[in-house]
Amino acid sequence: MKFEIEDVTVYFPYDNIYPEQYSYMVELKRALDARGHCLLEMPTGTGKTIALLSLITSYVLSKPQSPLKLVYCTRTVHEMEKTLAELKKLHDYQVKHLGPAARILAVGLSSRKNLCVNPRVLSAENRDSVDAGCRKLTASWVRALAEKNPSVPTCEFFEDYERAGSGAVLPPGVYTLQDLRAFGKQKGWCPYYLARHMVQLANVIVYSYQYLLDPKVAGIISKEMQRECVVVFDEAHNIDNVCIEALSVCVRRQTLEGATRNLHRMEQEIDRFKATDESRLRAEYQRLVEGLALRGDLRVNDTWLANPALPDDILKEAVPGNIRRADFFLRVLRRFVQYLKGRLETENVEKESPVAFVASVTNQAGIDQKTLKFCYDRLHSLMMTLEITDTDEFLHIQTICDFATLVGTYARGFSIIIEPFDERMPDVQDPVLQLSCHDASLAIKPVFDRFQTVVITSGTLSPIDLYPRLLNFNPVVSRSFTMSLTRDCICPMVLTRGSDQLPVSTKFDMRSDLGVVRNYGRLLLEMVCVVPDGIVCFFVSYSYMDEIVNSWNESGILKEIMQHKLVFIETQDVVETTLALDNYRRACDCGRGAVFFSVARGKVAEGIDFDRHYGRLVIMFGVPFQYTLSKILLARLEYLRDTFQIKEGDFLTFDALRQAAQCVGRVIRSKADYGMMIFADKRYSRHDKRSKLPGWILSHLRDAHLNLSTDMAVYIAREFLRKMAQPYDKAGSGGKKTLLSQEDIEKMGDGSLNDMLY
Repeated sequence: MKFEIEDVTVYFPYDNIYPEQYSYMVELKRALDARGHCLLEMPTGTGKTIALLSLITSYVLSKPQSPLKLVYCTRTVHEMEKTLAELKKLHDYQVKHLGPAARILAVGLSSRKNLCVNPRVLSAENRDSVDAGCRKLTASWVRALAEKNPSVPTCEFFEDYERAGSGAVLPPGVYTLQDLRAFGKQKGWCPYYLARHMVQLANVIVYSYQYLLDPKVAGIISKEMQRECVVVFDEAHNIDNVCIEALSVCVRRQTLEGATRNLHRMEQEIDRFKATDESRLRAEYQRLVEGLALRGDLRVNDTWLANPALPDDILKEAVPGNIRRADFFLRVLRRFVQYLKGRLETENVEKESPVAFVASVTNQAGIDQKTLKFCYDRLHSLMMTLEITDTDEFLHIQTICDFATLVGTYARGFSIIIEPFDERMPDVQDPVLQLSCHDASLAIKPVFDRFQTVVITSGTLSPIDLYPRLLNFNPVVSRSFTMSLTRDCICPMVLTRGSDQLPVSTKFDMRSDLGVVRNYGRLLLEMVCVVPDGIVCFFVSYSYMDEIVNSWNESGILKEIMQHKLVFIETQDVVETTLALDNYRRACDCGRGAVFFSVARGKVAEGIDFDRHYGRLVIMFGVPFQYTLSKILLARLEYLRDTFQIKEGDFLTFDALRQAAQCVGRVIRSKADYGMMIFADKRYSRHDKRSKLPGWILSHLRDAHLNLSTDMAVYIAREFLRKMAQPYDKAGSGGKKTLLSQEDIEKMGDGSLNDMLY
């Protein structure tokens, strides 16, 4: 269907549209017109992705002179592929209506591991090894050697791509990662470098958050993006945590031992160069004296990692004199590694500001702040000069220089925390030194400053007013949408006590109480008898899940549950969990029914859907608060309180409830779907906790469902499932419509939209 929103003709590839999709597009267009940033919360399963893509691509089509470009950031490769598949359908529809004028180029960009087609490189087991394998075949000095000596291996795909020169371009179209690999194989070109080159020319780019938020990656991939970009962060409820992770560094004993080995090897390389080709080291020294920008003249296949600090923070000044000579620089790094080793030999937890830490480094190791700041750039330059290709072997020294540069650059928003052992295993000596970022706005500020519109959207952004404070920006539009339904297909319940009327909670003083564990077990047992197909259970942590499952096993509850449904458990091993998920789905498909035990902050809680019969009920056992004794969390809470006036309790509750909402939201992925959500903890009955859940869940949470015991919850579940089994009118009748046709939209006068729908 196609329809008008003010002066834009929107092309939408389906025959009907949800009212909330239409409202979402109206708000999004307001933000684009205002050239400002926006926050939009839209319930899961209401077609957020296609609404975004339709509106933004149609907006660009309506302004042919506009250089507007869409940068769509997803969290996982799976989400990236789903977005590109949706865009493909939309693109075909637009071309059918508008002809060749609507053609665009859209590419997905991922790591070499997902795009490489060279079997020799792909055989490596992890991403860092694949990157290093690629560099061993494509670095400029390796290729120069291969010209003189044909027996030196190179990558034929990269060579063919280079030979094609300016002819190596993608024809218009939408390319998923699979399409890029297929095109690369067919042409004999390297899909990874082709995609990186096409990013500058494409109208739509889909890639991971890190490509914009992590300065080390953004400095290479995204630095040439023009201002006229609409940047979308999808599933952005945890965006503050992604920003913080991008600027945090963790150093352990293994890191320091590895760094010492790296330095030893680099010394050997320098000695070899001094004996055979000293002119290279002299040329590098000269370049550093003149302060020439190192990255300006690097070939695309040699750029390796940009600086970990943000571009504005690195002044265009020359590298300090004391680290221009390669052997001097290594001596400085040795002293720094030695200093860090000394700091790890501590019996007590220590916390310092970057300023105090740098002062201590200067006093004890004789390394000043400016020298620390340039460590990363200087290391990069040296590794290029020494022609080091196996970068995966040098990850330890990179981590140390990453740490040095960040601590030398930022005086605020960070803490250095040294812990002699893991808090959860106080008997095991495992010292760790962490540079912990507390200010999410540091990583995202350049994105807000550089691009004209940034859209932050997700199904769980409640309370929506906290995000502008956490990320330090002013949105021009901030809206939360509800779900228009012809039947109440979501049934949230708050369970506060078991059948024996004892309260249930995962509060620290109650969680190991046998009564609580037994009541949680009885709840699940009662539910597996009533609810068909799949049930998903979320626990607050891996350790709590282990404790409860062991207890249920000893008391025989688990055996009783397994008489009704099979039980699968998420572990910290990705391969095991994937296998468990596949078997869970097979058990649901064949009618046996299954229960999946998962963790609220684990892999399954993000991005895995339990739609249709894979999830008829989600039970959230407890409130998933972060580990509140964590020194890093305490330092961040203190920073948020002092800088943004966000109270500790408010932030912890907000963080726990967005996580809980994310978990229970897995169960409903479309309006034809239905599912129940049980919040099993007496704390959810308190208004201050409950009110922080998203509006689309709260609107279905009746007062009668607020303070339930297990028996009452079972009764409500039976009634709900009986009701859901009846046929229903998908389009909505009476005055309330949940599917709008083209005629409905045309009939709507200005302002009558809400009267007609909600």
